[in-house]
Amino acid sequence: MDVRLRPPGLADEQSCVTAHAELAQAEVGSYNFLLFWREGTPWPDYVRLLDGLRNGITPPDGFVRSAFLLAEADGELVGRVSIRFELNEHLAYDGGHIGYAVRPEYRRRGYATAILRQSVDLARSEGVERILVVCDDDNTTSARVIERCGGVLESIVTPEGSGAPFRRYWFG
Repeated sequence: MDVRLRPPGLADEQSCVTAHAELAQAEVGSYNFLLFWREGTPWPDYVRLLDGLRNGITPPDGFVRSAFLLAEADGELVGRVSIRFELNEHLAYDGGHIGYAVRPEYRRRGYATAILRQSVDLARSEGVERILVVCDDDNTTSARVIERCGGVLESIVTPEGSGAPFRRYWFG
């Protein structure tokens, strides 16, 4: 399977906004296709923010050096991934190093597995030795993808308050 990860560019606005709307309609919860983006944000400003995060330019408060990448297969935008090269307190608890999403029409074709495998390799190439990936406890599809890629379940955490249980996996 030929899946290519690449940063979004100025020409990707329409396809990314469409994917963002698709995921918002298909998901229950707070999963977004585009991270840190709000409707009305000028696309060049958004791309500049992502470039700055990837290049280690001083991230805004609460952010860490990271790469937000689009996943393409046969010229189609099939998904995305966010790879954090370090963890802050929030990410160390329930965000992890890698978060990925596949557009609904491209699911169950192996794209999530390809995206996660490449992302683990990229995180390692950037010096991340132990990689944390989390998913909701009831997201059995994501749990299978993580396990298929070599993730080892550390624990299932139930947050205090109203949060849903989630699984914490480590790649050594």
